[in-house]
Amino acid sequence: MALKLHFAPNSRASRISWLLEELGLPYELNMMSFHPKDLKSDEHRARHPLGRVPVLEDGDITIFESGAIVEYILERHKNGGLKPDVNDAAFPQYLQWFHYCEGMVMPPVNTIVVHTLLLPPERRDETVLMQARKLLTRAWQPVEESLEGDDYLIGDFSGADIMLGHAAFMSNRLGCITDDMPNLKGYVQRITERPAFAKAIAMGA
Repeated sequence: MALKLHFAPNSRASRISWLLEELGLPYELNMMSFHPKDLKSDEHRARHPLGRVPVLEDGDITIFESGAIVEYILERHKNGGLKPDVNDAAFPQYLQWFHYCEGMVMPPVNTIVVHTLLLPPERRDETVLMQARKLLTRAWQPVEESLEGDDYLIGDFSGADIMLGHAAFMSNRLGCITDDMPNLKGYVQRITERPAFAKAIAMGA
């Protein structure tokens, strides 16, 4: 039975479609609009109690949270890797950058999106927005330094790049990866040139 991905554009679900494309795994896509009529429907709340995406169905298994889904796919359907062995010298760095995304990068991204796109203009707070932009730019500095001399986060392309690479793409689009971060600028360019990423983004970043 093929995997089924419940997807809405402009969401973390793009990480999962990108991963599935990278691995060449067959999957069914349930394309929903990023709107309460789809996401908050009784049908979708039965898959995700908060009415969010992504959600992955694998037979009688349903799992949500993009990081958990990436780890699940790499363990059960990895089709060749994208994750170093636990005894590999790169494994600690892999774990670090995999989780750095949601821990340090996405909270200010979420705030920026709320105060530029989701809230009506009269409820947006310019001070909160500026603080989030500064925090996001600062959060990318350790990644900029780590990428010195490497194409990807642990040298070879991995699941950590699925997580953090998508966030870098979004942050760059928000203007928070600056021109004085050449390693990250190059990283984003390499990410966008990957055919699997281009296909996933064409569905809706």
